[in-house]
Order: sequence, then C-alpha cells, then structure tokens
Amino acid sequence: MEEKVRKVELVISLVLRIGVVSSVLVIAVGLGLMFAHHGAYLPVRGSFSYKELTSSTTPFPHSLATLGRSIARGQGRGVVVLGVLLLILTPVARVAVGVVSFLYEKDPAMALVTLYVLAVLVGSFFLAGA
Repeated sequence: MEEKVRKVELVISLVLRIGVVSSVLVIAVGLGLMFAHHGAYLPVRGSFSYKELTSSTTPFPHSLATLGRSIARGQGRGVVVLGVLLLILTPVARVAVGVVSFLYEKDPAMALVTLYVLAVLVGSFFLAGA
C-alpha cells in the first residue's frame, strides 16, 4: 500500500513540475516573439508607454479560436496567453490525476469527491466565460 502512495505522489509531483516548467518556457518564447516583433517594448525608457501594452483595448486573444489564430500567425501575445492557460490548467490536471490515483488505490469514495471537485473546476471555466 505504501508503495502505491509513493508512486501516486511521484506522478502528481511530475504533473505539477511539467505544467509549471512548460508554462514558463512557453511564456518565455511568447515574450521573445513579442520583443522580436515589437522592438519598442525593449527599451526601459523611450516613447513607448507600457500602459498601452496592458490597456484593455490591446487586442489579446479572448477565445480559443482567436488564440489559435494568434499562435498560427506567430504573435507573441498568443503564445504568452497559451503559457498562462497552461499554468491555469496545471492544478486542474493535478486534480484529474487525483481521481485516477484514488481509483488506483481502490478508494472509490475519495475518487468520487475528487471527481466532483474536478467537475466544479471545469464547470467554473465555462461559467466564467458566460
């Protein structure tokens, strides 16, 4: 039994590490693309205003379709949003692994509770967009 728990802990830590590291790498690539395409972002001082970059009127992808188009065009902002999305989905993946791990450990009650938590998490993404 203790060996099963140890295996589950290793899988969970691996999921979390992969999620965070891949998110950081994707965001770094996106920032590199943004700076490559928009040289005015680089200087700390100059005529460019960072308020313009973070303004609510700045065209950022707000749906999966626009995110896909932005990434296909090689736009850094789309790649950065993808990295942030990966970071947000990392704990969701951890909960999904929790469901499987409780089934692996033959604990159906905890698997059901964790499945409920997963359903609430996934549902909250759809409710937040409405």
